[in-house]
Amino acid sequence: MSASVFRKVDEGPVSTAVEAQGLNWLAEAMPDGGAHVVPVTQGEGWIEEPRLSHGGTTAEAAEAFGRALAVTHAAGAPFFGASPPGWDGIGQMGRSRIRLRPHDSSDPAVISRPWGAFYAEDRIGAYIADCRDSGALSERGARVLDRVCSRLADGVFDSPQPALVEAGAAARGQARAVSRTHGDLWCGNVLWVPVGETDWAPSGTGLGPRLTGGTARAAAAGSGSSGGLPGDVGVLIDPMAQGAHAETDLAALGMFGQSHLTRIIGAYNEVSPLAAGWRERVGLHRLHMLMIHVFLFGGGYGMEAVNQARQYV
Repeated sequence: MSASVFRKVDEGPVSTAVEAQGLNWLAEAMPDGGAHVVPVTQGEGWIEEPRLSHGGTTAEAAEAFGRALAVTHAAGAPFFGASPPGWDGIGQMGRSRIRLRPHDSSDPAVISRPWGAFYAEDRIGAYIADCRDSGALSERGARVLDRVCSRLADGVFDSPQPALVEAGAAARGQARAVSRTHGDLWCGNVLWVPVGETDWAPSGTGLGPRLTGGTARAAAAGSGSSGGLPGDVGVLIDPMAQGAHAETDLAALGMFGQSHLTRIIGAYNEVSPLAAGWRERVGLHRLHMLMIHVFLFGGGYGMEAVNQARQYV
């Protein structure tokens, strides 16, 4: 194995295959202007990726990434909770098991769920009992989260997807718009890589959507040095790719200090406007990531999750 290649091997109950399939699924959007996705080679029990150099974020790179991420999300998914194509097992973040539903599922109880019901059942409620039993959540805190799940399931917080996601779903004839999301999009899973190291990416990658009049492409072309891209580009790594709401990916980006976050969101919103009230929903969309931390680490995360949830009771 070359020193320029990074290898991961199977550990625990979840195969590296779900990561490889997630990367390949996200990468399908690259030729249409989607975000850069690290290329992956897969073998029995292992995956390999190029070892990329990376540094800090620039404002120009952040804006280009926001436009490109909007395209990735708009590539869509068949329903909320859908796995990458070909995967029919669980996902995992640390010891936390993530419910993924088979991409080609025909179960009407799964494929017809609106976002709130999916998020309540598979992304928040799935952890409450275990966290209460371990002491990471108090009884009172668990009741707060249960009430939020009840409101979610009732559709109180359901909202449209960003405009490009809605338009893509309509063009495909889907009754419900679902985003193709990274699923674990904290800042550590975006590498800021010199564009010269991304010659593996197809033409068009990272340039954002082709809008009428070339608005997004013109903005990108004015910002950089290589094929209309800035000197560094955001590259997606280590996903838990799934059908979900785009706002969940965007909310995760802000949890642990993503540089130039306002530039990323602003550029995204310019090319794929977010639904009214999105700022008020950020905390709700962060609850899944918080609940994973409650499950894994306990401590102050339990109180943080409950305090966040109280805003939506």
